[in-house]
Amino acid sequence: MASASPAAPFGPRDFQLVLLRRLADHQPSLADDARRALGASAGDMREANRRWQAMVRSRRTRGALARYRSVLGQPESRARRTVGDLECEALAWRLPLWPDLRFEVLAAAGSGAVWNEWLVRAPGAPAPTLRTVADLRPWACTIEEVARAFPPARPLPGDAPTRTRLAFTAPGGRERIADFTWGLFQRLADPPGGLRADG
Repeated sequence: MASASPAAPFGPRDFQLVLLRRLADHQPSLADDARRALGASAGDMREANRRWQAMVRSRRTRGALARYRSVLGQPESRARRTVGDLECEALAWRLPLWPDLRFEVLAAAGSGAVWNEWLVRAPGAPAPTLRTVADLRPWACTIEEVARAFPPARPLPGDAPTRTRLAFTAPGGRERIADFTWGLFQRLADPPGGLRADG
């Protein structure tokens, strides 16, 4: 009986499928289009996610930052950054699905512990013009861009490690809640009190 062939190395294409698996929670049609652009099936996406989770949970793992380096290669850029009173290193990788964005990892200086992982606007890439909530389109803007466009904004806890929520005041004074996955805008959600935030 022939033995099963070893799995191909887990690389950038597989990692993009991992991102799409979670992005599909709120925007399945956009995720399906992106998956097809990669020439991947729904089964490929599930398998990529299974392999990624196995790497994350492996006892032999070398840590999140080492995992990103092994999967994505050397970062396109790296820079020191100060977040509050803490020094960190920002590493960014180019992903073909999102040429105007970069996958950014913030890691503690020295220890390499990863604080945050998300998609951010690439240096020099044009950002969308955000004047009203009607300008918020899924996957078209990042959490930082929404926060800058509609101050004051405050982060709220998400319901999964890759998700973030942002409360902000829209023009006219109405509070809105925006959902993000991997740093990309997904949808407007209900604000506290049960009033709808998409009207």
